[in-house]
Amino acid sequence: MSHHIVEAKNMQHVYPDGTIAIKDVSFHITHGESVAIIGANGAGKSTLLQHLNGCLEATSGQIRIGDTPLTKGTLPDIRRTVGMVFQYPDDQLFMPTVFEDVAFGPLNQGLSDSDVDRRVTEALAQVGAAHLRTKAPYHLSGGEKKRVAIATVLAMSPDILVMDEPTSGLDPFARRQLMSLLREFRHTKIFTSHDLDMVLDLCERTIIMHEGMIMADGPTDEIFKNETLLAACRLEKPFSMQGCPVCSRGHAQTS
Repeated sequence: MSHHIVEAKNMQHVYPDGTIAIKDVSFHITHGESVAIIGANGAGKSTLLQHLNGCLEATSGQIRIGDTPLTKGTLPDIRRTVGMVFQYPDDQLFMPTVFEDVAFGPLNQGLSDSDVDRRVTEALAQVGAAHLRTKAPYHLSGGEKKRVAIATVLAMSPDILVMDEPTSGLDPFARRQLMSLLREFRHTKIFTSHDLDMVLDLCERTIIMHEGMIMADGPTDEIFKNETLLAACRLEKPFSMQGCPVCSRGHAQTS
């Protein structure tokens, strides 16, 4: 079995205050798939993602990456395979300079200084942040921090890319740049997003979560055409599928 495969079986996560964030969640994602996990705020999306590289430990159930169950003993190997980009860049950036932040992962992989420098240079170029190399992360804008956070993961050359709200905080140019980057990433991609047009453009498969449960899992086009399902999960169609409201008003007036 490919180590790019992600499988969850009967996962449940209960927070210390008793809140049940994930309820009996199961799915199987194969090598090379691009999968979006969508839902309204509080649906359990971010909690679910944080289980995929061991940031959170399931109360019950299991995560497997390929043939390897995610346990405390396998966590270092899992994290070399699964790269996680958090929703808030400040959770990911902690070094004095951008270069040191992006270099942190490759250095811990035991790479040579020349290989680390090459990885950092390539990752920053991929996200359009080469000019930020010597900057202090706390001096960056929100969008710049997001790009650097993505570079910290790309520099580790993960086989599975997991991203929580990747376009959040990005301007339109940076959003297009990120989408181009994600199209070029040929391995497994899993991300949450409220940017449903990005989901429609990049993901052939979509999973809808609602109140901690999976409500639907199927082809993205079919998911977004099911208005009853979307409404029940407090979602709407992507803007590109809604039609032009100005044109619609004009049509109504001439009918």
